Parts: sequence; C-alpha cells; structure tokens
Amino acid sequence: MRTLKELKPGEKAVITKISGEGAVKRRLMDMGVTRGAEIMVRKVAPLGDPIEVNIRGYELTFRKAEAENIFID
Repeated sequence: MRTLKELKPGEKAVITKISGEGAVKRRLMDMGVTRGAEIMVRKVAPLGDPIEVNIRGYELTFRKAEAENIFID
C-alpha cells in the first residue's frame, strides 16, 4: 500500500486506511481525513516537510510522520 507521503504535487488519491495510535488517529479523523475521502497534494516543501493537501474543500498541511499514517489507493 502507498502512503500520502509518496504522492507528488498535483496527484490525487482516495484514502483507504488510517493507522496510528489513539490521539494521532483521532486528530486526523477530526480534520476530515477518513476512508473514502479524495485527497490531492498541492505542494511539498523543498525538504519534503510539510506536505500541503486539499481534502473535502479544505487545505491542510501534514508532517511526513503524519502522512505515513494515511494509506491511499
């Protein structure tokens, strides 16, 4: 399975799974990161951290460690 961290700017994918422990997973889900949601990478910082995405009409940023918990198809 691929993770959000592997997407390049402009690519879209559908979230298939969210991993992580308790508070981390809950925080992601509270931001709208849920199974079946379409996500598009808008920008990646020069050193790869953070990653700016568009999901459900929102623009969010994730650190690489958070992006590794979001599995895509």
